[in-house]
Amino acid sequence: MTLGEMITAGAKEFADRPALKFKGRTWPYKELDEQANKVANGLKRLGIGKGDRVGLLMLNSSYFVISYFAIVKLGAIVVPVNVMFKAEELIYQLNDAGVSALITAPLFMPLVTQAEPQIASLKYIVVQDLEQDYSAVGTVSMQSMLKNESGSLDLDYAVSSDDVAVLLYTSGTTGNPKGAMITHHNMLANAAATKEATASGYPDSTVCVLPMFHSFAWTACVLLPLTYGGLVIILESFSPQTSLRTIVEEKATIFAGVPTMYSVLLQVPNVNPADFAHLRLAYSGGAACPVELSRKFKEKFGIQIFEGYGLSECSPVCTTNPYYGEWKPGSIGVPIPGVEVKIIDEKGNEVPRNTPGELCFKGPNVMKGYWNRPEATAEALKDGWMHSGDIGYMDEEGYIFIMDRKKDLVIVGGLNVYPREIEEVIYTHPKVAEAAVVGVANDLRGEIVKAFVVLKEGETATERELIKYCQERLANYKLPKVVEFRDALPKNSTGKILKRELV
Repeated sequence: MTLGEMITAGAKEFADRPALKFKGRTWPYKELDEQANKVANGLKRLGIGKGDRVGLLMLNSSYFVISYFAIVKLGAIVVPVNVMFKAEELIYQLNDAGVSALITAPLFMPLVTQAEPQIASLKYIVVQDLEQDYSAVGTVSMQSMLKNESGSLDLDYAVSSDDVAVLLYTSGTTGNPKGAMITHHNMLANAAATKEATASGYPDSTVCVLPMFHSFAWTACVLLPLTYGGLVIILESFSPQTSLRTIVEEKATIFAGVPTMYSVLLQVPNVNPADFAHLRLAYSGGAACPVELSRKFKEKFGIQIFEGYGLSECSPVCTTNPYYGEWKPGSIGVPIPGVEVKIIDEKGNEVPRNTPGELCFKGPNVMKGYWNRPEATAEALKDGWMHSGDIGYMDEEGYIFIMDRKKDLVIVGGLNVYPREIEEVIYTHPKVAEAAVVGVANDLRGEIVKAFVVLKEGETATERELIKYCQERLANYKLPKVVEFRDALPKNSTGKILKRELV
């Protein structure tokens, strides 16, 4: 089955049952399918077809979901874009993917108009509400598609479950962001396994406040509920009061967030645990959830946070604390059904229980590979095993505990930040000779970015000056919060900067 076939089957089986709720309006399953078909027909009219890449730059909304399914129904490939990107980041990702079209909203048109001339493959920009004329080439209206196109879709070619459905951009410290090729089967298998692991099903209703461009939000909060006829309650962005009010008013049964969100929710005063009696699952991912945070959340709300673990390359869910079974503080749980895990040493040999090693995963959720990156694919995927780069161990009962990251990845509020990308920006500053970026622990965001900088001889600069320089070139969550100036950075005999001596 493909993602398009799944939503069409849902339209037949659950026709008038509500699928999405956004800003007070409800979309039944039948209407969701029809609107996805209309946008698909509009894209088809523009020449978009199987294998074409289509960028998706939107805040959480019903239009994001409709656009996503429209793209995959055509056999085209979704390229979700981080809504916090600046022009340089947008240009890199859309060029790397070779997008033919971009679906966006008026909010992002100033950014898109700035970036568009530098994206050679981009032919069309589909705007949710075309309120004005833009200078960008090929600008068309989504509203006209929803108004004028047919609600049924006919294709003269087949879309396979093994076709790539989405490019999820991820990265390490060794290079530029890479697009993980996730197939229709990868995503549906991951949703089915996560459904089983979390005992989810109708009439569950899920609040989606995590950004939909993130794989955790899409799989856990959107795709999974839509596979069983559940309701997705969409919030455009995170506000603690709005999130809690929505959970209570909608009598939602599932909420998913990152630890930073749960930390902020704890600060909301005058909470009555009885108001949340219907909320059966509070799911956490994206970063390690501190044991103390989980304890305090249960104390205040009467709800246990269930922690999981995943990778973009794995669609993304790999493990979760079992819904029916023991919950172990500090553990990311056990592998979800169908997913195998092994923990290896530096030579690739499996290690005994309770021994640290690199976590590797195998299963129907594992990506095909990285887009146009055969060498990176070969390094990450070996005999079907996805090497995570994360260090952890498994106890005698099969529960996994994360200890550290093999790479220098920094996780800020559940979002991955890649030091090299920030270093490259800092190195472009005319006063900078050397730079090294690391993550430092932070109670609210998990980690924050810290930059160590060596200035060129005779130059002077301030912390504020360098942060402002980065602010013009990077998304806010990637910005260094602290800049420390050094006369020199520690290095090994080959001249490599030793970051571990800076942390």
